[in-house]
Amino acid sequence: MRKTALATCLTLGLALPASAIENDYPTEARADYVFACMAVNGNSRTALTRCSCSIDTIASILPYEQYLEAETVLSLRLIAGERVGVMRTAPVANQLVDALRRAQAEAELLCF
Repeated sequence: MRKTALATCLTLGLALPASAIENDYPTEARADYVFACMAVNGNSRTALTRCSCSIDTIASILPYEQYLEAETVLSLRLIAGERVGVMRTAPVANQLVDALRRAQAEAELLCF
């Protein structure tokens, strides 16, 4: 869906088609997820199928913006120090990560 059509739907308060919501993940983000997932699961054709299913399931549950925010929180949590301590304790950060974990669990059940 083109960005102008998406903006029009949002401006007019129209419902977006399910395909627009499920396909808001950029190809690069999907590929990054699949490559990382395959590396953990054996780099086989079966892993490709399962990992592709997994990111598609996550995309059907979480909008890309929310996925990106949760991934950012998780990345920041890997950094040591007080500066990023808020990412470990803030309720909003925890909610983002919890939503991603739930989507990943659903994908695990459906795809693996």
